[in-house]
Amino acid sequence: MSRVAKKRKLDKTRQDRLYFDSYSDVTIHEEMIADHVRTNTYRTAILRNSESIRGKVVLDVGAGTGVLSVFCAQAGARRVFAVEACSIAEQAVRIVRHNNLQDRIEVIRGTVETVDLPESVDVIVSEWMGYALLHESMLNSVLYARDKWLKPGGLILPSRAELYITPVSDPVVEDRLHFWYTVKDQYGVDMSCMSDFARRCIMNSDITVNSVSVEDVLSHPARFAELDLYSVTAEELRSVKGQFRCESFGSAAVNALCVYFTVTFPCPDKPQPLVLSTSPFKPETHWKQAVLYLDAPVDVVQDTVVSGEVSMYPSEDSARHICIHVDYTIGEQKRQSKTFSIPDWSSEAQP
Repeated sequence: MSRVAKKRKLDKTRQDRLYFDSYSDVTIHEEMIADHVRTNTYRTAILRNSESIRGKVVLDVGAGTGVLSVFCAQAGARRVFAVEACSIAEQAVRIVRHNNLQDRIEVIRGTVETVDLPESVDVIVSEWMGYALLHESMLNSVLYARDKWLKPGGLILPSRAELYITPVSDPVVEDRLHFWYTVKDQYGVDMSCMSDFARRCIMNSDITVNSVSVEDVLSHPARFAELDLYSVTAEELRSVKGQFRCESFGSAAVNALCVYFTVTFPCPDKPQPLVLSTSPFKPETHWKQAVLYLDAPVDVVQDTVVSGEVSMYPSEDSARHICIHVDYTIGEQKRQSKTFSIPDWSSEAQP
């Protein structure tokens, strides 16, 4: 989104309405369910935890079309509360009935913070992750549900999330910047003076959601944060931060940093847990990666150190939108700082 709009802080009720309205159309649900990595990993995780689900009560937070609720019923859940705030809940009811599961899955329209469940639950399942993990802030609702409805010793799927960062080189950006130097040869007009303007436009402060090619990753990724869903608090989510240190593979120009996440599902019958990864080194998901463009590219050679600190926190304009602040040093260069955010569609919406 590149349109310019006057920013204004939205009240929480309006933020929530805009957020839930965005899930009322079929397109976003088609995209999520068609994401085989996402949907099949959840299905596999639920079925592998069938011993903990069979005969138990499950809460699906932000159920959407109810596909995870159906998986839980297929795994033997006695009862599933599918809580969904937006109008897609009407379709979830139809899907539940179409699969003859209405005696075990109850679709409840509303936010998990306002609905009243008839009993506590043994399991919470939710696909709460947004771009760069925390964009949309749905995790707060999962934590609310955990604290209010989950029985002691209950199961949370997924149970852990981790955030990673790595320097990258985006050749498309370099090609776009170099383009202005080619205009004279093509048309006889020297437009090389456009280069600085183009750099400011392209290498801006937006969090760009894009697929990063493995060939463009310049180091082993560094983990900078971990969230344990059994213990993390909503207050801690107001500032998720950590240090990172990477060493470049070889000679290249670093023009961006790439942030991605993983979530982990416990699997009691397997030696290793099940991991859903949005890494550039893994099959692509609809989350892709979050790309943070630096103000200017920096040349690195083998083993050049890229280090710093990442801080993620809610935007002042809209609490559901994430900001990422990075303090970083590349090689012998002086420390730099830059703050990024996802373009805020809500600031353009009319009251």
